[in-house]
Amino acid sequence: MAQDERHAQGRVTTWPTHNPVLPVSAGPSGLSLWSHVGSALSTWVRAETGPGRVLPWVPIAFGAGIAAYFAAEREPVPSVTAAVAIALCGAAYLARKHRAFAVMVLAAAVAAGFATATLRTARVAHEVLAAPAFSVAIKGFVETREERERTDRFILRVEAIEAPRNPTRLERVRLSVKKGTAPAVGSFVELKARLLPPLSPLRPGAYDFGRDMYFQGIGASGFVMGAIKTVEPPRAGGAYLRYATAMQNMRDAIDGRIRTVLSGDSRAIATALLTGRRDAISGPVNDAMFISGLGHVLSISGYHMAVVAGVVFFAVRALLALFPSLTVTFPIKKWSAAAALAAAAFYLLLSGAEVATRRSFFMTAVVLIAIMVDRRAVTFRTLAVAAMIVLVASPEALVHPSFQMSFAATLGLVALVQVGMPNLFASPDNSRVARAALWGGRELIVLMLASLIAGLATMPYAAFHFHRITPYGVLANLAAMPVVSALVMPAGLLGLIAMPFGFDGMFWRMMDFGIGWMITVSQWVAALPGAIGHMAAFGTGPLLAMSAGIIAMGLLRSPLRWTGAGLVVIAAVCAVAAPQPDILVSSDGHSVGVRGKDGQLRLMQTRKDAFLVREWLTADADARTAGEASTADGVSCDDAGCVVQAGDGAFVALSRSPGAFADDCGRAAVIVTTRQPPSDCKALVLERNVLQRQGTLALYKTQNGYSITASKPRGTDRPWSPAVPEAELDAQPSRATSGRPAPVDATPAETDLQPDD
Repeated sequence: MAQDERHAQGRVTTWPTHNPVLPVSAGPSGLSLWSHVGSALSTWVRAETGPGRVLPWVPIAFGAGIAAYFAAEREPVPSVTAAVAIALCGAAYLARKHRAFAVMVLAAAVAAGFATATLRTARVAHEVLAAPAFSVAIKGFVETREERERTDRFILRVEAIEAPRNPTRLERVRLSVKKGTAPAVGSFVELKARLLPPLSPLRPGAYDFGRDMYFQGIGASGFVMGAIKTVEPPRAGGAYLRYATAMQNMRDAIDGRIRTVLSGDSRAIATALLTGRRDAISGPVNDAMFISGLGHVLSISGYHMAVVAGVVFFAVRALLALFPSLTVTFPIKKWSAAAALAAAAFYLLLSGAEVATRRSFFMTAVVLIAIMVDRRAVTFRTLAVAAMIVLVASPEALVHPSFQMSFAATLGLVALVQVGMPNLFASPDNSRVARAALWGGRELIVLMLASLIAGLATMPYAAFHFHRITPYGVLANLAAMPVVSALVMPAGLLGLIAMPFGFDGMFWRMMDFGIGWMITVSQWVAALPGAIGHMAAFGTGPLLAMSAGIIAMGLLRSPLRWTGAGLVVIAAVCAVAAPQPDILVSSDGHSVGVRGKDGQLRLMQTRKDAFLVREWLTADADARTAGEASTADGVSCDDAGCVVQAGDGAFVALSRSPGAFADDCGRAAVIVTTRQPPSDCKALVLERNVLQRQGTLALYKTQNGYSITASKPRGTDRPWSPAVPEAELDAQPSRATSGRPAPVDATPAETDLQPDD
């Protein structure tokens, strides 16, 4: 015991063994009371800034720098940001013996995060399509391919491109094709396609899909027109393409073996869990999984990595423990950790090594390496190191929902392991605790607490990004996750191992049983009254405040942590009370949403866009679907356009033709049009050039008219969303050139196209 204490004193620990909070004695009222409060605050602050306390806050500061970068209106200068970061890091090093060292370290981390994001953007810089292009002739290598419910999709690395009236040189494009016609990965193809710019935010504050595509190196999306011809490549595709081809062939082989035993959603989910390809899951099952709170199972994340690594770790350790000579002579625990790390790395490559999966692998790898070097595995330092690795490698991950939800949940779980569980089970000799442990009560309590804490920690991000909460998430996870962890994932791993020997069928059937149970649970929970918790859209301010509160509750150890709870409560109230727009206008000017007297949106459309309408209704906490007739109540349309009355009695018009301006300019308060309006129009006119430059608009009624919020505010110019020059107009369709008839037409039907195509 004494030796352990000397060992503990020889290293700096993240948190002290005992509670550093000193009791505050009661003092007299008046000024003396304030002095006691000040003394207590001083004691708490010293406890929170003691030795070893800075490290967990470094990735927080680093992430704040990245967030500041993405909030900038224009692209920073890489050399300047790098110089500032280096200077601050040097200053922090020189101040290492000064009391301001902690502040200098955090300031340097903020600057380093800002510079890292700037340099990352400069490194992946490429052109982005600014306007639709028709009949574009493209030649290139197929890098990835994915199967979906109604269409297939692939990413093409462009070698040659010919676009009428559009000289943009794209590096990669993402194309949709008719199901079953996607070319093989690694092949060199030539085709014609209709290309569209990356999808911009569908409302101000919404998620920016175009930014995601930019950091993936994709400059446009679209769909194939006509046949796809496989031809001889002009040069070799390179090492990466050979790797991508080998991994795709392995995924196809696994999916093919699963298909021989399973079908439908069971097959699709089994493939998703093992290879990361989850687009073949049917819509109803996918919706039920997310409504019930089990949607995280479908996306390979830290849970899947932990299960894979855990199963391999304990299996290898149990196998080695059968040989006493190995147990006594060699560190089999470290060997097991190395085997688990190798298995996690293989799982990473097999699943496609996407950003979310890489983040999960880094976290798992840090834990396993900690075991190999005799360090505590589950600590705030481990989480901090994993977060830094992810953010340095992919700064754009910070603004992705999966990163936010994953690390919020992990922070809560680490806090549970470090603080909650020792306090909860602090008296192992107590007879009641012992009896509870004997009957598995302790494990049940831990599972319930883990599900509850993870659900609460991720709730703000689910509400912000997906506009829904899962009231029965704990119930669904308690019913389904033990089966997934103990049966589905281990059976999948055993199936992969047995594949080369031909004995994999029995393991796929075991997966089928567990997946069937999970689907049944998700559908049952999704059908419960109140299972769908709708949440209207709110701004980034409440989300940042809730994030700060969650971090404070997780990292602080003194009573100061309860300030985090106060932040979360205040931010939640602000989120619920956030005002909703009175008018929404799409970036193409073909869709307008107007809030009526009953508080619901009324929709006017000159071009159908179900995905846009669904996003607007979801963000408005409206349970109606895009096709419901009630969305058009009170809307009057004719050949000249549409008109609807807003909640304040004013009229909003969507003008299709110039002839509509005669009436609309005199009667409507707001006019949305893609035509050139007359100069003497008295209404507020939102015409094509305004929408092209500023994207989707949200209008809020004020005493003096309308306050307008744009998804792309004036002056914003970022690489993934470049500013539109004053004189630039929409590209006009060009005449398609005739080609040789193809044996197979890969053009997908319009009804089969997905929203992000």
